[in-house]
Amino acid sequence: QVQLVESGGGLVQPGGSLRLSCVVSGRSLRFYTMAWYRQAPGKQRELVADITSGGSTMYDDSVKGRFTISRDNAKNTVSLQMNSLKPDDTAVYYCNHLPDWGYWGQGTQVTVSS
Repeated sequence: QVQLVESGGGLVQPGGSLRLSCVVSGRSLRFYTMAWYRQAPGKQRELVADITSGGSTMYDDSVKGRFTISRDNAKNTVSLQMNSLKPDDTAVYYCNHLPDWGYWGQGTQVTVSS
């Protein structure tokens, strides 16, 4: 059974940085496109960034230039480096396949506030 475990969230001031990590167990990520999603209160879950098996990346316009997605196939992990954080980045962040596998981890809360 595949498990997705996200970590690294927290409370940060505007302009600050956080690094999120996602450890996947039960399936090798080597051949999959992986992604980070987020869900803000009262809003639908949205795609933030994705990375193909070959390392090509794409970003939502709202995070382009501030967030960087990366992967370590040997460790079966996906990461999201978030810089210059804004209050609008406040959300629960999840990793998953793109398209999603239909089940989700618990996510990690990111709160950007002064």
